[in-house]
Amino acid sequence: MKGAVLVAIAASIGNFLQGWDNATIAGAIVYIKKDLALQTTMEGLVVAMSLIGATVITTCSGPISDWLGRRPMLIISSVLYFLGGLVMLWSPNVYVLCLARLLDGFGIGLAVTLVPVYISETAPPEIRGSLNTLPQFSGSGGMFLSYCMVFAMSLSASPSWRLMLGLLSIPSLLYFALTIFFLPESPRWLVSKGRMLEAKKVLQRLRGREDVSGEMALLVEGLGIGGDTSIEEYIIGPADEMADGREQTTDKDKIRLYGSQAGLSWLAKPVTGQSSIGLASRHGSIINQSMPLMDPMVTLFGSIHEKLPEAGTGSMRSTLFPNFGSMFSTADPHVKNEQWDEESLQREGEDYMSDAAGGDSDDNLHSPLISRQTTSLEKDMPPPPSHGSILSSMRRHSSLMQGSAEQVGSTGIGGGWQLAWKWSDKGEDGKKQAGFKRIYLHEEGGVAGSRRGSIVSIPGEGEFVQAAALVSQPALYSKELIDGQPVGPAMVHPSETASNAPIWKALLEPGVKHALFVGVGIQILQQFSGINGVLYYTPQILEEAGVGVLLSNIGIGSASASFLISAFTTFLMLPCIGLAMKLMDVSGRRQLLLATIPVLIVSLVILVIGSVVDFGSVVHAAISTVCVVVYFCCFVMGYGPIPNILCSEIFPTRVRGVCIAICALVFWIGDIIITYSLPVLLSSLGLAGVFGIYAIVCFISWIFVFLKVPETKGMPLEVISEFFSVGARQAASSKNE
Repeated sequence: MKGAVLVAIAASIGNFLQGWDNATIAGAIVYIKKDLALQTTMEGLVVAMSLIGATVITTCSGPISDWLGRRPMLIISSVLYFLGGLVMLWSPNVYVLCLARLLDGFGIGLAVTLVPVYISETAPPEIRGSLNTLPQFSGSGGMFLSYCMVFAMSLSASPSWRLMLGLLSIPSLLYFALTIFFLPESPRWLVSKGRMLEAKKVLQRLRGREDVSGEMALLVEGLGIGGDTSIEEYIIGPADEMADGREQTTDKDKIRLYGSQAGLSWLAKPVTGQSSIGLASRHGSIINQSMPLMDPMVTLFGSIHEKLPEAGTGSMRSTLFPNFGSMFSTADPHVKNEQWDEESLQREGEDYMSDAAGGDSDDNLHSPLISRQTTSLEKDMPPPPSHGSILSSMRRHSSLMQGSAEQVGSTGIGGGWQLAWKWSDKGEDGKKQAGFKRIYLHEEGGVAGSRRGSIVSIPGEGEFVQAAALVSQPALYSKELIDGQPVGPAMVHPSETASNAPIWKALLEPGVKHALFVGVGIQILQQFSGINGVLYYTPQILEEAGVGVLLSNIGIGSASASFLISAFTTFLMLPCIGLAMKLMDVSGRRQLLLATIPVLIVSLVILVIGSVVDFGSVVHAAISTVCVVVYFCCFVMGYGPIPNILCSEIFPTRVRGVCIAICALVFWIGDIIITYSLPVLLSSLGLAGVFGIYAIVCFISWIFVFLKVPETKGMPLEVISEFFSVGARQAASSKNE
């Protein structure tokens, strides 16, 4: 995990710079106003320019990141931070200062939007939530250090606001160096552009192992958007020992599943009524009769976490088949162990040409996903002279997998999931190619006599595990190739499907629309949950508590006292965010939200009561202080980081940048509305009215999370997208019923 952790820490420096800038301008504006004799309107514009810049850049950051890549956008962000800091250091007048703040806002917008996406696409599922909480920790850490810096400078005889703002360029140089020399490109983005060798090298670096064939296959399957996915249930056991690698099972009730590595296969027997996922899929509306508004998708996701082993245990190895030696068979023990460089590809291409006898070359089938396995299709064909099967783990122009028979300990794709494929003799339209399906497998613990996470022996059946399966066509399946190819999976290489332009049509897919509803909804509700109002009111509360008087008695002025109080407030957030990092992949995102939002509601209600009822100045100050501290601590544990984490997880690879930009745009627009409506609301409704509105929004947020937000901990991003697709159809069928 070391590679992924270090990459996430380096990427989150962009959020550190955002927190640093937010705190610095809050302190520097006191001196800017005096030095440049600013009117109230211009003062607000100086502060708001970074917000405006972030909102503007967000509108195009997603599509551009889908086109250019995640890493170039982070590099641009670091350059904008640096330029903004230099111009602020020089600023001769307010207009140049506003321009500098705009550049700074561009950098903030890119970092806030794309860092969570980048971390999600590089982190393993088991620790993705913890690593994606790092931006929240870094942002709060940046605010704390910046407030300390501003406080120290405020103690001087003539504090320089230009120096305060210009210091931003120093950490931005570190960020620039890391993005250039340390951060790799997202492997998922590389796969979406057909750059397989680069993606494989990045994954090997991030995972710290040579064999990443299972995850490479997963990234390719993640290129699909939508599709007709079914939920099936299997009893899975070891493949029959084959004398020469060509015998087929004679049991009509069993099918052969092929893994992502050469020679890896299992025998599966379809069953019905055993899987909790299958039950949730078939009976979601029945289960939720007592709560008809509950989204079937929430039930579907929840069924994974009810019976199955915890995904957040930190193990990269799948729990599906723990005894590798007995569960796997190798169809072709002589598969070559070589790196897929251009020279080896050329040699393989020459071999493939010799395999073809007067017909279409096997090389032209473009099958980058399946291991060399014997299938029923070979019964009618003579064996090629140099290859043991019609399906190979690599074809010319395709470098998805390393064609090796290495140890199969890393065949899982994370979170206890396995990736496999199956063939059937006849597909739905009567053609063999239509029976080629991709399967996401996950172990179930519901069979009588079974133990969770272990293989069970049943008389007459041998060792087996029970698994739920998401079955769909592979992402690179091409209907156009079916008629032109007599055999084979009829798949295209990812480079042939890569598009420089965003796939806008994909936004209309039911699963994508469903995910956008969840992402946009939780971003809106988060902004209106009161964090800006509480931040605005905190100095006043702590002043009433006597902190200001205490500091003035030791010779600290009112402005410096305000900075020190803000530094103390942000410091309290850090251990709470650390606890959230620990719990994010254990308790899960949904559970943390459901547990912390009620605390926010109670804190706001008590603040309302304290504003209406006269408890006396001392009691009022004490109660208000406790409520504010509790509110901050619970907010940064749940509602602070989780909306961005969820939005970076729930969208398909091809449109993730576009969708995250839409959610981020909603976030920034909500931020602007809240920031500029707060003074108006305070003057018209008073403090009690404003906090009352925030409490109501938090209550609505809890209902929304309970009914609509699924649990995504420990699941590969591609599986999450697949579940959203299935859940969207379940929701549609529930409405029709």
